[in-house]
Amino acid sequence: MALTVQQGYVPGCIGRITELHADYYSRLVGFGLPFEAKVAGGLVAFFEQYQAGRDGIWLAVEGNRIQGSIAIDGSRAEEEGAHLRWFIASEETRGTGIGSRLMDHAMEHCIAQGFRRVYLWTFEGLETARHLYERHGFRLVHQQAGDQWGKLVNEQRFERHA
Repeated sequence: MALTVQQGYVPGCIGRITELHADYYSRLVGFGLPFEAKVAGGLVAFFEQYQAGRDGIWLAVEGNRIQGSIAIDGSRAEEEGAHLRWFIASEETRGTGIGSRLMDHAMEHCIAQGFRRVYLWTFEGLETARHLYERHGFRLVHQQAGDQWGKLVNEQRFERHA
């Protein structure tokens, strides 16, 4: 089956996006319960405050199974910038170009909404993701050691300006 990109909430997407993150990052860097809880809690808060037009979520779907996601939280776009969040692709779909397709949808949304700045937080060592961010106009603006995800990593903030 072909991967399609769907916009908006789909029943079960909170659990599936959380699962994708928990599985990938537990294997990659050993993140555990604190990380998974932060992802799930953040998604719940995002959907509780979701405003169509301002915010957006795009899901990579194959058949009926979510294989990836990206979201834009525009709730603080004027003060801090729009926040790119929950960008991930399943193990099965990495290398297919789905990450770039998801990023294209998110950036088109930001342009259409007139968001002057978009930012994301990640951590050092995710070179494939960093390459994709930079290809879409993001630049590293800040680094610091931090443990917000349950393990000490070198956190990085990337920004894209209109």
